[in-house]
Amino acid sequence: MKQVIIIGGGVAGLGAAYKLRRAADESHDIEFTLVEKADRLGGKLATDRVTDSQGAEYVIDGGSDSFLTQKTAVHRVARMLGIIDEECSTLDDNKKTLIVKNGGLVELPDGIMMFAPTKIVPMVTTSLYSWPAKFRMAMDLVIPRKEIVPGELNDESLEDFVVRRMGRECLDRLAEPLVGGVNGSDPGKMSLAATYPNLLEMEQEHGSLVRGFLATRKKVEEMKRKHPPKPGTRPRTFFTSFNEGLQFPTDRMADAAGRDRMRTGTAAIAVRREDDGSWSVELADGGVLSADAVIMASEVWASERLMRGVDETLADLLEQIPSTSSATVAIAFDIADCPFDLKWHGILSPRIERQTVTGVSLVSSKWPNRAPDGTVLLRAFVGGPHNQAVLDMSDDEITDIVVRQLVDLIGVKDGARPRFARVYRWENGMPQYTMGHLSRVEEIETLTAEIPGLALAGGGLRGVGVPNCLESGEAAASKVMAEWGVHLAEDTATEKRVY
Repeated sequence: MKQVIIIGGGVAGLGAAYKLRRAADESHDIEFTLVEKADRLGGKLATDRVTDSQGAEYVIDGGSDSFLTQKTAVHRVARMLGIIDEECSTLDDNKKTLIVKNGGLVELPDGIMMFAPTKIVPMVTTSLYSWPAKFRMAMDLVIPRKEIVPGELNDESLEDFVVRRMGRECLDRLAEPLVGGVNGSDPGKMSLAATYPNLLEMEQEHGSLVRGFLATRKKVEEMKRKHPPKPGTRPRTFFTSFNEGLQFPTDRMADAAGRDRMRTGTAAIAVRREDDGSWSVELADGGVLSADAVIMASEVWASERLMRGVDETLADLLEQIPSTSSATVAIAFDIADCPFDLKWHGILSPRIERQTVTGVSLVSSKWPNRAPDGTVLLRAFVGGPHNQAVLDMSDDEITDIVVRQLVDLIGVKDGARPRFARVYRWENGMPQYTMGHLSRVEEIETLTAEIPGLALAGGGLRGVGVPNCLESGEAAASKVMAEWGVHLAEDTATEKRVY
């Protein structure tokens, strides 16, 4: 019987565990033990049901609240688990994004794709950009594409790319909060090849971002015409979640994989590869686990520390992937205390606005059945690469700042008392894909491939989104099983569309 130790109980670790369980169900002699330092499974997929002082119940995601619908990994696993019908779409009748400008709010113009305009009239009439900025963005149509040296990686920072193609104001007013904010990254250090390679490819293929996004929009519209939604089916929106929150699929994976093989509240403090090729993992409670393989599915900084006892070069490479901290504040008010338009999904605050709150999501208007009638549920975001100091404050201090900015920014009544507020802290929770990231990851993967019984997974390598992390855990399980000649039937079957 082959034994595998999985370190980390987030979506990557649970993805690995569920795949190993599927291998066991196909009669392969494989068992796993998963250890997670926190008292719960799910990692940054953390859903709570909160009851306020008046007995009203809310469904709150403290970390990620959705995944990109076009990425199939979560849909595929949801089908295996029999929970695909529990997926839910955003309430797109309320879909609107607002941008903070000079302390007020400006609606994101219709036709903006990421940060590039694809419709003339909304762009001409918007007050988001100055006239010089609008003319500068239009220059994207005539600015020549970047010349690429054959054999050289096409990469540059988000800041360099956007300023080169569309100007500084486009970066400051939209690209930085929209693209950099999603990744919690500094645009001046953020590797585009590692985060949004499609933008680099678009420039090379179309010679212009505007032309590239126009082509993309045309393809999307053609697909909608060819494949109109069937009457009564759930609409397909850009983002997807689950009726019971985004922790729901990780809970179901844990159930299916076997919670009896999972230990929470248990931190791994050392990993060693023994002379006979086996592995041992020392735990904080003094216990020692032995296995034939180890899957590291923890945060990248934690993996770096544990890999010191295995391979110094590998640990050094992991150390070069920095992380930033952030916090999410879930907060609810009586609807009477919110005398403002409720038909929007989110607010983005550019760094140049110098706001502590970098973004706001109107949960009760974005997702169905997350808050009871007569209430307004929001999520506010603080932290990020340029404001790590806010994480030194207490929960009450952070909440007070959020309430004050909600009063000033969106019009919550001054003096309104929240029905409840909860702060979720994610210390060093967002890995940073800085320039050179892909080269570092290739070296990490090369080194790991040469160490039998070791695999790495998680958001620190090739994607921070939920589907990416899930796939990384599955790939890690496949790596160690392949070394034993184990291949699942699902891996050799023809891939079918699952959504």
